[in-house]
Amino acid sequence: MSDLLRAPAEIKYAEELDWLESVDDGPKPFSWRLSPKMVRLFILGSERSDGLDREISQKWFGDRSFVERSIVTLASDRGLLLIGDPGTGKSWLAELLSAAISRNSTLVVQGTAGTTEDHIKYSWNVSMVIAKGQSRESMIPSPIMTAMEAGSIGRFEELTRSTSDVQDALISILSEKYISVPELESGGSDNIVFAKPGFSVIATANSRDRGVNDLSSALKRRFNFVRIPVMTNKKSEAEIVRFRTEELLRRHSIELEVPPTLLDVLLQSFADLRASAAAAGSDDEKLESALSTAEQIGVLEDAVLHSNFFGERTLTARSLASSLVGSLARREPEDLAILNKYLHGVVEPRSREQGGAWPEFLEGGRDAIATLS
Repeated sequence: MSDLLRAPAEIKYAEELDWLESVDDGPKPFSWRLSPKMVRLFILGSERSDGLDREISQKWFGDRSFVERSIVTLASDRGLLLIGDPGTGKSWLAELLSAAISRNSTLVVQGTAGTTEDHIKYSWNVSMVIAKGQSRESMIPSPIMTAMEAGSIGRFEELTRSTSDVQDALISILSEKYISVPELESGGSDNIVFAKPGFSVIATANSRDRGVNDLSSALKRRFNFVRIPVMTNKKSEAEIVRFRTEELLRRHSIELEVPPTLLDVLLQSFADLRASAAAAGSDDEKLESALSTAEQIGVLEDAVLHSNFFGERTLTARSLASSLVGSLARREPEDLAILNKYLHGVVEPRSREQGGAWPEFLEGGRDAIATLS
C-alpha cells in the first residue's frame, strides 16, 4: 500500500475488513461480503456495546441514520443517490459502502458533459474487432457492466453533470437489470449481459448543480435519495479535521505540531464565514467557496505542508490565515473584499478582546490579502 498515492478503502482498510468478515455471523443480502450491521460498524466505528475484541476506527462522520438508510437501500433493488453540497463526504461514503459490501470501490464512472453511453455500457477493442470481429472477447465492459456481471456495487459520480442521453441509458439498467449488445448475434445469451444478485448503483449529485442536467422523474423513481447536509456540529467537524490531519501527517511522514488552539481558530473562522454567507443578500456578497468541511481540511493541509517545507516545522496562526485567504479567494476582487470585511469586522475586534492566536491570525490574513490585491 505504501507505493500507492491513494489506496482505495478496500486496500487501505483490508486488515479491518478481513477481521470483520471472519467474525461476522449476521445474515448477508445477496453476495455481500459483510452483513448490514457490520457494514455500518465498519463505516461509523465500533463502540464498547458492540462487544468486539478490537476497536474499529470511525471513517465517516455524520448522522447514523444517513448510513443506515444507505445500507437498507442497497439491500433492495433500488439505486442510491447521495446528494449534497460539495465537500460533504458523499464520494467518501460511497467508497466506504462499496468497499464494505463488495470489497471493490473502483468500479466508477465520472459524470461530465463528455460522458457517453459507452462509459456506462460497453465499447470495443478496435484492433481485436478488425482481427476477429465483434465478440464478447473484443468487448470492453464499462465499470457499471463489470459490476453487473460480478453482482457488485457500481458508482456514478456527479450524475447531474452527465447529459440526458446518459441518464436515460441508466434508467434502463436500473429498471431491467440487463444490458443488450445488439452488435452480437441474437439467439443466445452472448448478446445480453444480465446483472447478478447484489448489483446496485451508488450515484452522487452536487446540489449546487441543480439546473445543469436535472434528473428526469423516471430516473428519480429508480433511486432512493439520501441528502447529506453541510456539517454544522463543531465537535463532529473537529473530529473530521483531526482525523484527516493525522492521515496527512502519516502519509507524508511529517512530524509537525498542530496546536489545538489553531484548530479552534480554523473551525471558528469557517463558522463565522458560513454565518456571513447565510445572512448575505446576494451571491456577490458570498464567497464562491461552499465552506465545506472538505475545504476546511484543504486549508489546514495547505498550511501544514507550507509550515513543514518552508516554515519553522510548527503550524502558526500566520500560516493558517495565509492558507485560508489563498484557498478561499477564488474571485478577484469579490472574494478578497469579503475576506477583508471579515478580518476587519470580526477578527480585529476578537483579537483585541480575546488575544491568543487571533492577533497573529489577523496579521497573517491582512498580509495575504495585500499580496493578492
